[in-house]
Order: sequence, then structure tokens, then C-alpha cells
Amino acid sequence: MSGKLKPGDHVEWSSPQGKTRGEVKKELTKPAVIKGHRVAASAERPEYLVESDKSGAQAAHRTRSLRRTEQ
Repeated sequence: MSGKLKPGDHVEWSSPQGKTRGEVKKELTKPAVIKGHRVAASAERPEYLVESDKSGAQAAHRTRSLRRTEQ
């Protein structure tokens, strides 16, 4: 993923069910717990909280696993 993502950007990522599309909700720049999972985000290695368009589920993803898309 080239360029920094920001809230409102539409992205897609691979999931066990195939390609999933959603929206960036927040950039995570410090460790957090999302749905019981520890996220090792930092300012040097941010992760992004994304929300699935289909299910509404939220999860954190590393920058390299996300691809910006058109809406």
C-alpha cells in the first residue's frame, strides 16, 4: 500500500471468505485491544481499524494487507 490511509478511505483485504471491502475508521499508532485481540501498532508501524461493508465487523489490519479502492 503506497501512501498513507485516512479515515473514510475505502479499502479491500483478503479474508478466509475471499476479498472483503470496507472503510478505514481509525489509524492505530499505539498498542490496543480490538475484540479481545492485541494489536501491536506503533507510530512507526501503524495499523488501521477497518469496518466491513458487508457485515459491519471491525478489525485491525496492517498497512501492507490493505489496498485502497474506489467506493
